[in-house]
Amino acid sequence: MPAQDAQNDGTLLFDFMPARTVVLRPAAGQLTSDAGLLAIRQFDERVGWTRRFCACLADERLDPVHTIESMIHQRVYGILAGYEDCNDHDALRGEPIFKMIAGRLPEDDPLASQPTLSRLENSVQPAELLQLVDLMIELGIERVKRKHRGRIPDRVTIDLDPTDDPTHGQQQLTFFHGYYDQHQYFPMIISEPTTRHVFVAWLRHGKAPAALGADDDIRRIAAAFQKASSRTRLHVRGDTGLGGPDLYDMCEKDGHTYVFGFGATAPLKRWAQSLLERAETKYRRTGEKQRLFAFRSYRAKSWTRSRTVIAKAECSAEGVNLRFIVTNLPVRSKAQAEEVYDGYVQRGACEQRMDELKNGLGAGRLSCHRFCANFLRLMLHAHAFNLLNALRDHRYVPEELRAARPETWRTKVIKVAAVIQQTTRRVWVEISSAWPFWPLLDRVGRRALRAPRPRAASP
Repeated sequence: MPAQDAQNDGTLLFDFMPARTVVLRPAAGQLTSDAGLLAIRQFDERVGWTRRFCACLADERLDPVHTIESMIHQRVYGILAGYEDCNDHDALRGEPIFKMIAGRLPEDDPLASQPTLSRLENSVQPAELLQLVDLMIELGIERVKRKHRGRIPDRVTIDLDPTDDPTHGQQQLTFFHGYYDQHQYFPMIISEPTTRHVFVAWLRHGKAPAALGADDDIRRIAAAFQKASSRTRLHVRGDTGLGGPDLYDMCEKDGHTYVFGFGATAPLKRWAQSLLERAETKYRRTGEKQRLFAFRSYRAKSWTRSRTVIAKAECSAEGVNLRFIVTNLPVRSKAQAEEVYDGYVQRGACEQRMDELKNGLGAGRLSCHRFCANFLRLMLHAHAFNLLNALRDHRYVPEELRAARPETWRTKVIKVAAVIQQTTRRVWVEISSAWPFWPLLDRVGRRALRAPRPRAASP
């Protein structure tokens, strides 16, 4: 660009319009690119989730400049807006919307810097992390109760889904995992399908077996549910590799039902071979996809008792597919076997939640050296997911946003430019009248204002 087209004050002069020169320059006033976060912040204020999150963290500093609540708001809303890296906050600490989210006025002093936020993350102790785990479960139970009109069902489904999280530094307890062929953490994520709430986001070392700690997590969730409703038991779903004799025994002893994927052993393959052949024969004859089911009592060498195994034989243009599941649900017919299997397949929706958490909200950014600091980071990302998920799961929210990914929320709700003016009595946030997604933000804002405030705890 010629020197005369670029000014020393950062102004750029473009000449692609024949009638006028286009001047591009930074404005002198208070501007933001993330005005839509205010609607989410209003919802958060009503339900009080982030306030309760912060109450789990102890603050032993003397006369701090930045409160824990202010800093947690920075991190959670940064994640929602796509600034998942702690370093981003060196640039955001003067951003007026983030100041308002953190409880400050646009003209107040800057927010916490990256080193200050990192000190907060590294100060967390194991006892505080356990309090956060319990809080996430407590919030999930509240959502289930609200979803079912004030009553907790007698049977609540939870989906277990471990996920690999590649690491690239010297993080504590990151190890090389042979199956994934990488250095990694191996978090366990447990969610509930009707609310899509993440009940547990537990960081585990990189070589953890898939089911490590799952029994303790199930007991923790079950105990919390039974404290609220003594009749409630869980229905546990998990992929192959998560189940095992100890987990089966525990579920049966405690009154929980389960469905787990099960590996194809040689005896099961021989038993199901005729089923697979029938599926192939029917497909060749009809040209239509075939799904056939069978069930039997089966006892592996490591089991203390026999259990029901269901086989699904499938044949289509893509080829043949033979799968097994193990369950303690009653199965007395092939129709029931198909019903149980289809219920198991529905757990695939938890992978969508995992994708939103990892890719939509950047939950893989666990780059602190200290393991507990990375555990807190994982909890922050899960909290951001749950907050957004609770906001969008309501009839007041437009249909196109109820199942929309975080990236869509950023495009259509969060990422909107605005001019901010602070007066004696108000802060004015003005959005362009030509912005096409104002009706969506308007509906989300009205949903936030209608959110019920939590009831005061009984004395």
